[in-house]
Amino acid sequence: MSRVTARRKTTRLSPAGRIQRPDTLAVEEPLEIRVDGRSLTVTMRTPGDDIDLVHGFLFAEDIIGSADDIVTARYCAGTDSEGRNTYNVLDLHLRNPVAIHTRNFLTTGACGLCGKSALDEVRTRTRFPIPHESVSISTATLAALPSRLRAEQKVFEATGGLHAAGLFTADGTLLALREDIGRHNAVDKVIGWAMRENRVPAHDLVLVVSSRASFELAQKAVMAGIPILAAVSAPSSLAVDLAADSELTLVGFLRGETMNIYTGEHRLT
Repeated sequence: MSRVTARRKTTRLSPAGRIQRPDTLAVEEPLEIRVDGRSLTVTMRTPGDDIDLVHGFLFAEDIIGSADDIVTARYCAGTDSEGRNTYNVLDLHLRNPVAIHTRNFLTTGACGLCGKSALDEVRTRTRFPIPHESVSISTATLAALPSRLRAEQKVFEATGGLHAAGLFTADGTLLALREDIGRHNAVDKVIGWAMRENRVPAHDLVLVVSSRASFELAQKAVMAGIPILAAVSAPSSLAVDLAADSELTLVGFLRGETMNIYTGEHRLT
């Protein structure tokens, strides 16, 4: 399997002078996702947890509804210049075949949709609507989650170059954490984990991300039935609109003891 970090030469300039030294970087490589031998899409990701990634991605795109819909997932032969397998092509066999040549991905096409069209599409596609009365969490517990997420970001500690997503219980227990160069991939990976652990719909879980809360991340939370999404940075306007439309509790700027509650305040005690 490809490494998640790589070393590259760098020249560091500081008041102390000029130093040449190697730097540790997060690896970014393409993953081609195939269905029954036919290419579905290519995503740039940090290698690792690819099985979780494809489960979460296909679920968010409404291609599968459960982990059982994927019969097999195997890496195809693909080699680098030195003849080593790159593990960058993953072929899936689905229990119920789909016509992949006609698929339009909302996650890559949302920028071309008006807000109303995007909201309507997510609402009509989700298999697990978020109930109004679901999990609740104390603001004190929620405020502590970003630091718990950060403490488990091992690759970020070495590189400073990865996003993280974590699934927590209402009492603050971390169930799963995934890192990736793409914030959407990190969320796909934890949702994929939840699928394989039979935790979807995730009506009892809280999703925390180390980035901003884009429409795409809110969409993935809604598709999985996650009632609370908290981000350390800002949400987008369309993410707030989707959260309000879908009964999703959306929290932004979750830093220290402060936070902005945009929607679903009734779940915060």
